Amino acid sequence: MNTSKILELVKIVEEHDIEEIEITRLGQKIRISKSGGNASHFPVQFGASVGPKAVAAPETKIPEPPAVETFSGTEVKSPMVGTFYRAPAPDAEPFVKIGDQISIGQTLCIVEAMKVMNEIEAEIAGTLVKILVENGEPVEYDQPLFIIE
Repeated sequence: MNTSKILELVKIVEEHDIEEIEITRLGQKIRISKSGGNASHFPVQFGASVGPKAVAAPETKIPEPPAVETFSGTEVKSPMVGTFYRAPAPDAEPFVKIGDQISIGQTLCIVEAMKVMNEIEAEIAGTLVKILVENGEPVEYDQPLFIIE
């Protein structure tokens, strides 16, 4: 890949606020990534992967993902596709909060589907330990919403 094409890619990364781009074409690989916010300091890596004397791009160490919280308990899942609401109205208190004692049949949230407000009730009793969805977010069928221990 010639220098003018590389400079064009750097310009695209800068203009469109892209953090990193990697392109593989005809056995050549180029990776451009921002470090900080200054476009003149883009690290550019080259590597070819064809032929017996190919030079590979240096391996970059990928950071490990953050630790995932695990909770024991039972997941309450959405019975339908829709929009998740924690309260009956925007200015009302949420149906439940973390730490609340939940009883069977208690309303946990509303999932709006096709302009119909469907109350989701608890099928088990216990303590609410985690709310997995933000208010107003779309939810999928069988998506976990809460964890009750």
